[in-house]
Amino acid sequence: GRAVVINEQLSRRAALHVGHTLALGPGLSLPVAGVVGDYGNPIGQAIVGEALFRRTFPAIEPSRYGVRTGNPQGLRRALTEAFDVPPARIIDQAAIKAFSLSVFERTFSVTDALNVLTLAVAAFAILMSLLTLAAMRLPQMAPVWAMGTTQRRLAGLEILRTVLLAAITAVLALPLGLALAWVLLAIVNVEAFGWRLPMYLFPVEYIRLMLFALAAALLAALWPAWRLSRMEPTGLLRIFANER
Repeated sequence: GRAVVINEQLSRRAALHVGHTLALGPGLSLPVAGVVGDYGNPIGQAIVGEALFRRTFPAIEPSRYGVRTGNPQGLRRALTEAFDVPPARIIDQAAIKAFSLSVFERTFSVTDALNVLTLAVAAFAILMSLLTLAAMRLPQMAPVWAMGTTQRRLAGLEILRTVLLAAITAVLALPLGLALAWVLLAIVNVEAFGWRLPMYLFPVEYIRLMLFALAAALLAALWPAWRLSRMEPTGLLRIFANER
């Protein structure tokens, strides 16, 4: 009866924060005691005590009730028989929760399948890109081979170059991805829905992801390097002659 709690949507839209005063009705203004996250709710809401609500709005009669029970089916039958409540107006929250969790489980299964597909496509793209780069770099390596560097050493240098390129890309991509996530959570989501999800950092997962990226780049570079180490000298000579 001395304060009001508002959700994040109302706080952002009305620029209300803890300590500000909110007018709830004629002659009733209360300070804001807290702002709560209300994910998924599209409207702004304010919460006051039940006694204050009854005194302030005596003409409003409650039409929805929440009842805790260990026998939902028995309660449903009792309400239907004793008070003639239509079954469609009785909602079993536990059943809804169980159904929602089953939907989420199926969603996660689909997400896992899509992750595997995405990683497979990315691996194929990395392999094709490295093969293309290796073919483009042959004219640059032919003179080095002609100066006396062995093909095995050239292949090792190509692997090292690929791994370093992947490491630099990962180091640059990580802060870019974090910045993009912050923009989506703190700006886009707030403008679209009025509420903001918290952003958490997982350094161990980032390190693991970078290691996976380096391993993928290493595996993708092995084939071009093996082809370079096994290439006939006549092939390198033709490339060297054509480039000259």
